[in-house]
Amino acid sequence: MQATVTTGVTPDRHGIVGNGLYFADLGKVSFWEQSNRLLDAPRVWQGRDGKTAMLFWQNSMFGAADIVLTPRPVHTPDGRTLSSCYSNPPGLYAELAEKLGPFELKFYWGPFASLPASQWITAAAVGVWQKHRPALQLVYIPHLDYPLQKAGPNDPSIAREVALVDTLIGTIADAVAADGARLIVMGDYGITPASRGVLPNVALRDAGLLQVRNMGGIDTIEIGELDAFAMVDHQIAHVYCSDDDARRRARDVLRNLDGVAEVLDLTEADPFHLRHRRSGQLVALAEPGAWFAYYWWKDPAAAPPFARTVDIHRKPGYDPCELFIDPAAKAISMDPSRVKGTHGLLPADAGDRPVLLSSAELHTEKSVVPATEVAKML
Repeated sequence: MQATVTTGVTPDRHGIVGNGLYFADLGKVSFWEQSNRLLDAPRVWQGRDGKTAMLFWQNSMFGAADIVLTPRPVHTPDGRTLSSCYSNPPGLYAELAEKLGPFELKFYWGPFASLPASQWITAAAVGVWQKHRPALQLVYIPHLDYPLQKAGPNDPSIAREVALVDTLIGTIADAVAADGARLIVMGDYGITPASRGVLPNVALRDAGLLQVRNMGGIDTIEIGELDAFAMVDHQIAHVYCSDDDARRRARDVLRNLDGVAEVLDLTEADPFHLRHRRSGQLVALAEPGAWFAYYWWKDPAAAPPFARTVDIHRKPGYDPCELFIDPAAKAISMDPSRVKGTHGLLPADAGDRPVLLSSAELHTEKSVVPATEVAKML
């Protein structure tokens, strides 16, 4: 979504087909890659006058904007993860950390994800705006992701969480208004209630399409040698197949899997503009209320060690269970039923769509604005 609204083109053209990407030459899935060079289309501001700042937006490193601030933890040889940020100019993060304190990654994602991360980002955004005066500044405020996925959008507690985010946006709005500038508030997606997790990789395993090696009691896979594998991302799964026979078999398996609404065969049709070299040959869409979990093991005891940790890079799928602790195991939960909010499908109810608000005329009479048109508004 963030690539679409900053390029004005669909995923088949900009190439960011999900939060994770599959690199076939490496046989590897990688989530949350930050490089701007992964985009096949230019950002709308590139080649125009005026500085642009991107704070905590995806794919912002290496040439996306003049000013960049994004989480970049440091992994030490002894296995520790130190909170830090990448910034351009290089001294920007150190300058902000001296003033605001260090950015704490544990509040940005994981079981302790909470308001302090968004408060820090808000303060940093105001500081960057006032010092650098960019012509365009993009700021991602993450907070609502946490309670909406943990408690669900219909939980009574959500009204309070929305009010907290409204206060943060108000802080930015005041700084913007003081300079006579314009403010746009945009949601990436609308989160809808979730009631169950679906396990496409277990179904592919049962059909003999996903081969597992048990090593020391742990079920491991080599993605590059599998007949079929689902890279899952909320309610969408890209399914990569070794050949046409595997594709046909995987399509039949997933179409009969409870919780799957539709399986698109991108070799035959591309109704959502997803066909790209990084896309799966198949794309599975979950039923409303369902979401896809990446698990391929059947016995929790055979799960790889990273399954019970916050490990967004080694997991070949988005894992919202990282928001929950299993008290008995003193580790990340592996109970998909705890997730109460999800997204990815085009919402059937207009009230579930993300919002687009502006302090200036957007020059559109549409009540529903295609994401590709946001770039022109910017």
